[in-house]
Amino acid sequence: MNDIEKLAKLVRFNILKMTTDAGSGHPTSSLSATDIMVALFFGKMRFDLENPQNSNNDRVIFSKGHASPLFYALWAVAGAISADELKTYRKFGSGLEGHPTSRFKYAEAATGSLGQGLSIGVGMAINGKYLDKLDYLTYVLMGDSETAEGSVWEAAEIASYYKLSNLVAIVDVNRLGQSGETMLGWDTDKYAKRFEAFSWEAHVIDGHDLDQIAAVFAKVDGKSEKPQVIIAKTIKGKGVSFLENKEGWHGKALSKEDFEKAVEELGEIDFKIRGKIAGPVSSVVGPAGKTGPVSSGSPSPQSVPETEILSSMGAPLAATRTRAPIYKIGEEVATRKAYGEAIAALGDINQDIVVLDGEVKNSTFAEIFKERHPERFFEMFIAEQNMAGAALGLSKRGKIPFASTFATFWTRAFDQIRMSAYSRGNIKFVGSHAGVSIGEDGPSQMGLEDIAMFRSVFGSIVLCPGDANACVRLVQEAANTEGIIYIRTNRPATPVIYKNSEEFKIGGSKVVRSTKSDKLTVVSCGVTLLEAIKAAEELHGEGINIRVIDAYSIKPIDADGIGKAVKETGNLLITVEDHYPQGGLGDAVLEIFATDDKVKIFKLAVLKMPMSGKGNELLDYEGISKSGIAKKVRQVLNP
Repeated sequence: MNDIEKLAKLVRFNILKMTTDAGSGHPTSSLSATDIMVALFFGKMRFDLENPQNSNNDRVIFSKGHASPLFYALWAVAGAISADELKTYRKFGSGLEGHPTSRFKYAEAATGSLGQGLSIGVGMAINGKYLDKLDYLTYVLMGDSETAEGSVWEAAEIASYYKLSNLVAIVDVNRLGQSGETMLGWDTDKYAKRFEAFSWEAHVIDGHDLDQIAAVFAKVDGKSEKPQVIIAKTIKGKGVSFLENKEGWHGKALSKEDFEKAVEELGEIDFKIRGKIAGPVSSVVGPAGKTGPVSSGSPSPQSVPETEILSSMGAPLAATRTRAPIYKIGEEVATRKAYGEAIAALGDINQDIVVLDGEVKNSTFAEIFKERHPERFFEMFIAEQNMAGAALGLSKRGKIPFASTFATFWTRAFDQIRMSAYSRGNIKFVGSHAGVSIGEDGPSQMGLEDIAMFRSVFGSIVLCPGDANACVRLVQEAANTEGIIYIRTNRPATPVIYKNSEEFKIGGSKVVRSTKSDKLTVVSCGVTLLEAIKAAEELHGEGINIRVIDAYSIKPIDADGIGKAVKETGNLLITVEDHYPQGGLGDAVLEIFATDDKVKIFKLAVLKMPMSGKGNELLDYEGISKSGIAKKVRQVLNP
């Protein structure tokens, strides 16, 4: 039987020691949650310490990632971290970072950007209840300050919608935020009412009363119809009198003199005691057949150059060429529809594929997957931040989530998207209705920043198929490639230009128009690729030949292929995209020739404030239609 009180004292010592040694960290935020988390780890949680990826392990997410001293101290007391390793906290090269990341094998996900942990927990709980159908529980430690984030309540509402009784939120209500009192202070009843309004079962306790803590953990057994929340009233800095409930100590380590005083207050400490964590009810192989830590032997994103990560991707997860939709050349098909049909076909043969959609499934065509695989489709409604977080949670349990909405709406979830890279998430984001070509809906619906946004995410891949057959192949490639991948799809139906047998590889491009007498190269993708082809045909009638390249892989860009084409066409290049000029395809191409002053590059992109209108009118207005491209070619060749 674990002695929770003695273990808590040792954990508090480790928190103070490691932050003092580091000279930085968040000891007071860690001390407030110590009692309840020690009781969870050594009195409630079921976890195979030797196999962190045992699929039946309970999952613990520190949404308040700044409480990392507590997180590491708990694993140290469990015997998973040595005292010497604790000394490396916050030091260069250590896996014990200031906020947890996937470099530490017991971290479920990278946390620290507040308000995201509950969404990740939603994804893990959905996996346990509806997909793997295992009896593990998912616990999420949250700070009271982070409940001001809207993403928390997005997660709360979807958790109750899916009746995630296997999800337990723990809110550490210590009253003090970084710069003052929190919105609700110690009004735990109001916290309870807010969660209850979202149909959660709320339990208000004294977060330092071990009897109350034990009693509440006995109640949260996953058998209720509702998600559970434990609202624990705590004291920031608990255990050290000169820190308790004092402002001005957030994110500050103790001096060595104050550390000695604090340790004296803790009293006698048993440095030999270790906490025992009960094992899971049954041992289950981890995600994707892994029985050991996912990070074992794998380089972390932080320690490997982004280009090396991209070049190492591509190991197949499943054979995916069967039952794929086939489109005939000349047939008018929107790439968004091709996505829906492709992902439904992939779902037939790969049981790990899961689709999430932001209540636009009839526009993204994710509804096709829902019709064929309803048990693996999850409606996430108009709550993109939570959808991104839940997708991460699912991916960390071995699933391959495809999450879809309009391209423009992914911008509000950018924080969740960038954090998923630090978690080494395997998520496929799909953005439809991109660019001015969507037409009458107007600028609020036009994704014009999405390429730039996803290009900026560490280790990401950005794809923009030019027709339906290309889209099918790139969806397959995305499913077979680990990492954060963005697929941009079009609203309008466009002609199929590729045979069904055409291959599309990440990092590649296609030459779609060329002659031996080409005077210039046009690089484009998506809707404007078709405009470039039409412009090439018009110019050919005037005796002007240009080369047209489909840069369907924007990141990584095909530097060799595009570079070769430009050298063969007089070092003249025009890029065309239905996107703002900053950070889009044009900038990706510019990077290829950054040190080559012989190449002249001209960018056509969305430069004017968009408005409602027909798609072809808007392409003309922005100078990225057939006529705009042909005009620019003439100007470049005949200045």
